[in-house]
Amino acid sequence: MEDLLITNTPILDGYRIVEYKGLVSSQIVMGANVIRDMLAALRDFFGGRSGAYEEKFQEAKLDAMSEVTAQAKAKGANAILGLEFDWNTVGKKGGMMLVCCVGTAAVVERTGG
Repeated sequence: MEDLLITNTPILDGYRIVEYKGLVSSQIVMGANVIRDMLAALRDFFGGRSGAYEEKFQEAKLDAMSEVTAQAKAKGANAILGLEFDWNTVGKKGGMMLVCCVGTAAVVERTGG
Protein backbone atom coordinates (compact mmCIF):
# COMPACT_ATOMS: atom_id res chain seq x y z
CA MET A 1 0.00 0.00 0.00
CA GLU A 2 2.96 2.30 0.56
CA ASP A 3 3.63 2.93 -3.14
CA LEU A 4 0.02 3.89 -3.94
CA LEU A 5 -1.58 7.21 -3.12
CA ILE A 6 -4.92 6.46 -1.45
CA THR A 7 -7.56 9.04 -0.59
CA ASN A 8 -11.25 9.18 0.18
CA THR A 9 -11.57 12.32 -1.96
CA PRO A 10 -12.13 12.30 -5.76
CA ILE A 11 -9.01 14.44 -6.36
CA LEU A 12 -5.52 14.82 -4.91
CA ASP A 13 -4.20 18.32 -4.31
CA GLY A 14 -0.95 18.81 -6.19
CA TYR A 15 -1.70 16.00 -8.65
CA ARG A 16 -3.54 15.73 -11.92
CA ILE A 17 -5.42 12.66 -13.05
CA VAL A 18 -3.79 11.25 -16.18
CA GLU A 19 -6.02 8.22 -16.64
CA TYR A 20 -8.84 6.45 -14.84
CA LYS A 21 -8.26 2.70 -14.65
CA GLY A 22 -11.68 1.67 -13.32
CA LEU A 23 -13.27 0.58 -10.09
CA VAL A 24 -11.56 -1.57 -7.51
CA SER A 25 -13.59 -3.26 -4.79
CA SER A 26 -13.44 -5.84 -2.06
CA GLN A 27 -15.98 -7.56 0.16
CA ILE A 28 -14.64 -9.23 3.29
CA VAL A 29 -16.91 -11.42 5.41
CA MET A 30 -15.51 -12.53 8.75
CA GLY A 31 -17.12 -14.72 11.34
CA ALA A 32 -17.15 -13.86 14.99
CA ASN A 33 -16.70 -16.64 17.50
CA VAL A 34 -18.99 -17.54 20.40
CA ILE A 35 -16.67 -16.22 23.13
CA ARG A 36 -16.32 -12.88 21.35
CA ASP A 37 -20.12 -12.72 20.96
CA MET A 38 -20.65 -13.35 24.66
CA LEU A 39 -18.09 -10.72 25.66
CA ALA A 40 -19.65 -8.23 23.24
CA ALA A 41 -23.10 -8.94 24.70
CA LEU A 42 -21.72 -8.16 28.16
CA ARG A 43 -20.20 -4.94 26.84
CA ASP A 44 -23.55 -4.03 25.29
CA PHE A 45 -25.27 -4.62 28.62
CA PHE A 46 -22.74 -2.84 30.84
CA GLY A 47 -21.49 -0.30 28.29
CA GLY A 48 -18.03 0.28 26.93
CA ARG A 49 -16.09 -0.64 23.84
CA SER A 50 -15.67 -4.13 22.47
CA GLY A 51 -11.97 -4.48 21.75
CA ALA A 52 -12.44 -7.96 20.27
CA TYR A 53 -14.87 -6.71 17.63
CA GLU A 54 -12.81 -3.60 16.97
CA GLU A 55 -9.82 -5.82 16.23
CA LYS A 56 -11.86 -7.96 13.82
CA PHE A 57 -13.19 -4.90 11.99
CA GLN A 58 -9.65 -3.50 11.74
CA GLU A 59 -8.43 -6.84 10.38
CA ALA A 60 -11.24 -6.90 7.80
CA LYS A 61 -10.51 -3.28 6.81
CA LEU A 62 -6.82 -4.07 6.26
CA ASP A 63 -7.70 -7.18 4.24
CA ALA A 64 -10.06 -5.12 2.06
CA MET A 65 -7.40 -2.42 1.58
CA SER A 66 -4.88 -5.08 0.58
CA GLU A 67 -7.27 -6.47 -2.05
CA VAL A 68 -8.14 -3.11 -3.63
CA THR A 69 -4.46 -2.15 -3.61
CA ALA A 70 -3.55 -5.35 -5.48
CA GLN A 71 -6.36 -4.74 -7.98
CA ALA A 72 -5.21 -1.14 -8.58
CA LYS A 73 -1.60 -2.23 -9.13
CA ALA A 74 -2.73 -4.95 -11.55
CA LYS A 75 -4.53 -2.25 -13.56
CA GLY A 76 -1.34 -0.15 -13.69
CA ALA A 77 -2.64 2.53 -11.31
CA ASN A 78 -0.55 4.51 -8.86
CA ALA A 79 -3.52 5.91 -6.89
CA ILE A 80 -6.94 5.01 -5.55
CA LEU A 81 -9.39 7.89 -5.42
CA GLY A 82 -12.69 8.20 -3.57
CA LEU A 83 -12.06 5.15 -1.38
CA GLU A 84 -15.12 4.31 0.72
CA PHE A 85 -15.88 1.66 3.33
CA ASP A 86 -19.19 0.23 4.43
CA TRP A 87 -19.69 -2.08 7.41
CA ASN A 88 -22.61 -4.36 8.13
CA THR A 89 -23.56 -7.66 9.71
CA VAL A 90 -24.90 -10.65 7.83
CA GLY A 91 -26.26 -14.05 8.68
CA LYS A 92 -28.60 -15.19 11.40
CA LYS A 93 -28.47 -12.82 14.36
CA GLY A 94 -25.72 -10.83 12.65
CA GLY A 95 -23.10 -13.49 13.30
CA MET A 96 -20.84 -12.42 10.45
CA MET A 97 -19.20 -9.05 9.80
CA LEU A 98 -19.15 -7.62 6.28
CA VAL A 99 -16.71 -4.93 5.22
CA CYS A 100 -17.05 -3.53 1.70
CA CYS A 101 -14.48 -1.25 0.15
CA VAL A 102 -14.67 0.52 -3.23
CA GLY A 103 -12.63 3.18 -5.00
CA THR A 104 -11.40 4.33 -8.40
CA ALA A 105 -7.99 3.24 -9.60
CA ALA A 106 -6.16 5.99 -11.46
CA VAL A 107 -2.82 7.13 -12.77
CA VAL A 108 -1.88 10.50 -11.33
CA GLU A 109 1.14 12.73 -11.69
CA ARG A 110 2.45 15.56 -9.56
CA THR A 111 1.79 19.05 -10.88
CA GLY A 112 4.12 22.00 -10.53
CA GLY A 113 7.04 22.27 -8.11
